[in-house]
Order: sequence, then structure tokens, then C-alpha cells
Amino acid sequence: MLDFGGLSLTLLILIFAVAAGAVILSSIKATGLADVIADRTAMGEALVGGVILGGATSLAGVVVSVNAALSGEASFAFSNAVGGIAAQTLFLAIADTLHKKANLEHAAAEPQSLFQAILLIILLALPLCALAGPELTFWSVHPVSILILVGYIYGLRLSVSVRDLPMWKPVETTATHHDEPDAENDPEASVMRPALIFLGLVAIMGTGGWVIGQIGGQFISRFGLQASLVGAVMTAFVTSLPEFVTTLTAVRRGSLQLAVGGIIGGNTFDTLFLVASDVAYREGSLYHAITQTDLYWLGTGLLMTAILLAGLILRQREGPGRIGIESVMLFGAYGTAVLLAFLA
Repeated sequence: MLDFGGLSLTLLILIFAVAAGAVILSSIKATGLADVIADRTAMGEALVGGVILGGATSLAGVVVSVNAALSGEASFAFSNAVGGIAAQTLFLAIADTLHKKANLEHAAAEPQSLFQAILLIILLALPLCALAGPELTFWSVHPVSILILVGYIYGLRLSVSVRDLPMWKPVETTATHHDEPDAENDPEASVMRPALIFLGLVAIMGTGGWVIGQIGGQFISRFGLQASLVGAVMTAFVTSLPEFVTTLTAVRRGSLQLAVGGIIGGNTFDTLFLVASDVAYREGSLYHAITQTDLYWLGTGLLMTAILLAGLILRQREGPGRIGIESVMLFGAYGTAVLLAFLA
């Protein structure tokens, strides 16, 4: 196994860049395949984006958090998870600036995305409850981790019912985008080949995530950087780049529900980082081993998700600079969090 500790700084940065590039290029290809899978399975862009694509592009981040937790770096593991949620939500604001026809949240409004945003807020609130409560663990795993896992699985079931039996629909406007199969994607064709290629790309993303986590740990130990700073800003942002690329690619392809669903669903999947990290962290409750800065990033993730949900409900056609007011607020919330992280 490669000994990262014996490598020079130049070589570490080079390997870091190669791993990040591999993850990004794999995610670009995975986006197109996810669209094909959505059409050929009739699952719909929002569900495929939220579950399959969201989970796949989040794999690199999972590997980083688990690897950090196994090494006893609770703050690194936690901040990588919640920092990634904040960064990925910001990506929708960036995509909004590129979608010129209408506010992205207006055009891509869909009940499933609203439900998944609410589910994400619930799952992010559970770690706050754990922090406020006693340090109770079973086999070094906090009960809240079990609740997050159960809540995620049950939430997926409910998300399917929201898609199949919607109790309401967004108001039709000239800017409303519909999830229609692409003409070149034959819904009767086999899904096996694109699915296998997709799995191969997932393996590349996971390997890239492991390399990024190893090098992130080296930056912490060599330069005495705060684990929360490296996790929430550096590795979280880099491992979130697949979501950034897939979001922009999906918007360019006109798959708006895939873009919004991929971010919200990917963020919901990212809460499982905390579950996996709590299991991997053998020194007690992960939630009681984090710092005040990590807690701030958790609050930032909650705030940005609530802002996004409000934007999806408001469905503003145009705002300042032709983007929704929620996008302006998302830029402000994330920028403030990064500034405070460097000042801490």
C-alpha cells in the first residue's frame, strides 16, 4: 500500500489533483448514464438523481469520512459530511446563474424534491439532538445513527409514493420543465449495459475518495491545520465536485429535475456519512467528539437546505440578476461559513 507519509508535498498535491480529476471525469459520464437509466426503468429523473446518481457521486465523500473516523479523526469525519452538504447546496445556486430561461427552482419544481428536502432537514436535526443529549452508545454507536439510517430508508419509501401517487402538483407555467424521456433513449432497451458501466465509474469515484482522504489527513498532520477546516472546506468541496459537474451537465442537457433531485438526494444520502463514521469511530459517540466549528457547519447545512426548500415552494421566476432570491441567500450563507472557518 502506498505510504503517503513519505511523499513530498509536490507529489501529494499532484496525486490529489489526479484523484480529483478521476472523480470528476467519472461523474460526467455517470450523469449521462443516470439519465439513460431513468428513461429505461421509468423511475424518473428526480428519483434516479436523488438515489442512484446522488449516492454514486457521494461515494468519494463516504470513503473520506469513514477513513477519517477509523483513524480517530472525529472532527475531520463529521465536518467532511456536513461541509459537503453545504457545498453541494451552493452548487444549485451556481447552476441557477447558468440557467437563463427561468429560475432553476421554479422550472424544476416537483413534489419529490420538496419531500426529500424536508427529509434532509429531519435527518440533519437528529445529530443536533444527539449533541444535546447524553453520550449514550451501544458498541460505541450512538442510537441517533440508527435513527438516521431508519429514517433515510423509510424516507425513500415515502419518496416513491410521492412520485407514484402525488397528492398535489406545482402550478403549470410557461417556464415549468417536464421530465420527459430523451428521444434517443429507447425505454424498451436493456438497462444492463449502462448499469454495469455506471458501477465501474462508481468504483473509480470510491478509489479517488480514498486517495483524497489520505492526503487530507496528511495536510492536517503536516501543517497543523484544523481538522474541521480541512474536512468542511477542502476535502468536502473536492469530493463534492462530482455533484457540481453532474448538476451543470444535467442543466446543460435540460434534465432539470435530475439536477435538483441529484443535489437534494445526494445531500440526504450524505447524512449516512455520519452513520458510517459513527460506526467506524471506536472511541465512543462521534457526535460528542466534534468541535464547535463542526456544529456551525451542521447549522449551515440546515440553514441552506431550508432556504432551498423555501425557494422551491416560492418558485420565483426571476430575482436579483435574473436568479432566484434563494440563490443569493445561499451564496451569502456559504460565503459567511467559509469566512468564519478561516477566522476560527
